Amino acid sequence: MSAAMPGGVRQCAGGGGCEASTWAQLSQEQQRRLAGLGLHPAETPSPTPSAKRATKGPGKAQQAFQRGLTALAQWVEREGDRPVPRGHSEEICVDGETEPVPVKLGVWVTNTKQRREKLSPAQRRALRKVGIDWV
Repeated sequence: MSAAMPGGVRQCAGGGGCEASTWAQLSQEQQRRLAGLGLHPAETPSPTPSAKRATKGPGKAQQAFQRGLTALAQWVEREGDRPVPRGHSEEICVDGETEPVPVKLGVWVTNTKQRREKLSPAQRRALRKVGIDWV
């Protein structure tokens, strides 16, 4: 798979394609020289992480908050204003999932309360809407 070349190791597959991420790190001159030897990137490089984020929906933290909020709303609807036990898990339905997803609601409530100063105004409003008064 890799063959030794003067000055380094060839990071190319047997078919003559180099990893796109490796190819992108090469200078234009290096790319030109490798192309002259018949080596080309195996596929086009993927977008940078910041470009990926710009096209994606909410990030992991926002998704986790939304799942916790959904689980909390479900709890409040069923149990009223009874405190959530720390060890309680609530199963919720999530788009794209075939089975209900468990949310460690007790832990989520405790962590959210401890980090309430870092919540966005929209997150605070959403918590107030389900009856949380410590935000």
